[in-house]
Amino acid sequence: MYAGRSHARRDDEMNRPAFLSVRHGAEETTFVILFAVSFAHLLNDMMQALLPAIYPTLKTDYHLDFSEIGFVTLAFQLTASLLQPLVGLVADRRPMPYSLATGMVFTLVGLLLLSVAHSYTMILVSASCVGLGSSVFHPESSRVARMASGGRYGLAQSIFQLGGNIGSALGPFTAAFIVLAWGQKSIAWYSLAALTAIIILWNVGVWYKTHGVTRLKAARHAAQHATLSPGQVRKSIAILLVLIFSKYIYLTSINSYYTFYLIQNFHVSVKSAQLHLFVFLAAIAAGTFLGGPMGDRIGRKYVIWFSILGALPFTLALPFADLFWTTALSIAIGIILASAFSAIVVYGQELVPGRVGMVAGMFFGFAFGMAAIGAAVLGEIADLTSITFIYRLCAFLPLLGLFAMFLPNVETIVQQKLPRDEIVAE
Repeated sequence: MYAGRSHARRDDEMNRPAFLSVRHGAEETTFVILFAVSFAHLLNDMMQALLPAIYPTLKTDYHLDFSEIGFVTLAFQLTASLLQPLVGLVADRRPMPYSLATGMVFTLVGLLLLSVAHSYTMILVSASCVGLGSSVFHPESSRVARMASGGRYGLAQSIFQLGGNIGSALGPFTAAFIVLAWGQKSIAWYSLAALTAIIILWNVGVWYKTHGVTRLKAARHAAQHATLSPGQVRKSIAILLVLIFSKYIYLTSINSYYTFYLIQNFHVSVKSAQLHLFVFLAAIAAGTFLGGPMGDRIGRKYVIWFSILGALPFTLALPFADLFWTTALSIAIGIILASAFSAIVVYGQELVPGRVGMVAGMFFGFAFGMAAIGAAVLGEIADLTSITFIYRLCAFLPLLGLFAMFLPNVETIVQQKLPRDEIVAE
């Protein structure tokens, strides 16, 4: 009798369309919520991306050097990073459905301050306010994505992060046509995006309160997790943090200084440099979407390994390429590097079950923190040497991807734990 039930369940799972397939006995994937938080992520990161996009303008208008530009990034990234693990940990213990909308208010205030900033100090304060908004948004929205995933955690993280990467690409793209044309005060128009995000996130909060928390608890009880010793978990988390360090130090070299690199080496206009940055960020969006579903299918360890180490040939070639090949190489680098983060977040959440928000906050916060420190340090190095030297130095960072070989294959461990009739072909 039980064998017949298991075969019927297997047949039902295999006949179900791929986009509705569910694992771990959780409910179906709620795409409306996933696309809502993804779109909010788009708006959030588009507003964040305004800051590095207008660095050339700020540098000229306020006579800043590269070190001061780096400290603007530091102000934003530190406020965005320090609070994220704490927000995630608190939310794991006491869910805060409406904190997403509340956090977006800080971003709104930061944008309005930036539009009227008249001193370097005020720019730093504006950047810090935008960072505070991010410190609440990322861990909590990552939790919501897992709530709505229906067990397809990699896909859910990819959809969520795809919105952020598209927003990061749209930031410099829209800045090229709005801020450059109409000046610093036009940044105030982006407050409409913040207001839109607040409305969306308030409604997401209603779903979070009425359905999301229950679904997360049900999925937690139904899920099978890898049983690793505390030492193995700590070692794996440390390796993941090393890989995030590699990825985000390289990405911050592009986000903060790529426009200057193009202007200095190829004598392109500011507008053209921003459009090249848009192309790179669009490639990151494409890579982000590919990484999560691939991790669901072939194993997150292998996606993580390839997505860091696989970028090495392209990063080594970039400092010696002409403008055409610089653009082509930047696209390859963006796609490959970006495929890692969805897999890293889900892998970490599977290592520490029941701490979804804390793990997301720790990884997002560490990524933002490394970007902050990296921007400041790279700015100092650029002042002492050159922008080109920065890219020759950072080209070796993907070598740290070799550490991924020491990660345990958690999917294999989970499958070994499951009874035979629970393993369903996907």
